[in-house]
Amino acid sequence: MSANSIIHTKLKIMSKKLFTTAALVCCFMICLAAVVADLSGKWTGVVKTPDGQDVTLTYTIKVDGDKLTGSGESNGNTVAIDEGKIKGNDFTFKITNTEGIVIPHTGKFYPEADSVGMDIDYNGTKMHTTLKRDK
Repeated sequence: MSANSIIHTKLKIMSKKLFTTAALVCCFMICLAAVVADLSGKWTGVVKTPDGQDVTLTYTIKVDGDKLTGSGESNGNTVAIDEGKIKGNDFTFKITNTEGIVIPHTGKFYPEADSVGMDIDYNGTKMHTTLKRDK
């Protein structure tokens, strides 16, 4: 085998190793971005009540493993998030409003759109809202 053939073969091997390393680094960065984009933060949106009123909602959410905590605010009243759970991008929690009514929430986090779709069950009345991250 000539010296040129040996050098050519070594360059091919180095090129493959370099390509493989670059591909692995890209995959790692994509995975890291997916982990970093989480539900924690401040979210705002508007829900339309059955009588046609628009009510602004603000949620401050903290995710710790599969637990979801934080608070919700509407009409100047702030209440704690209770029984919060998250699995993947799906989550649930309850709040108890100032009148003592427990309000279950079910939602889905859409990281690619940095938004949340949320269903709210207020005494059997179902409402839906989309929340955006408050930046």
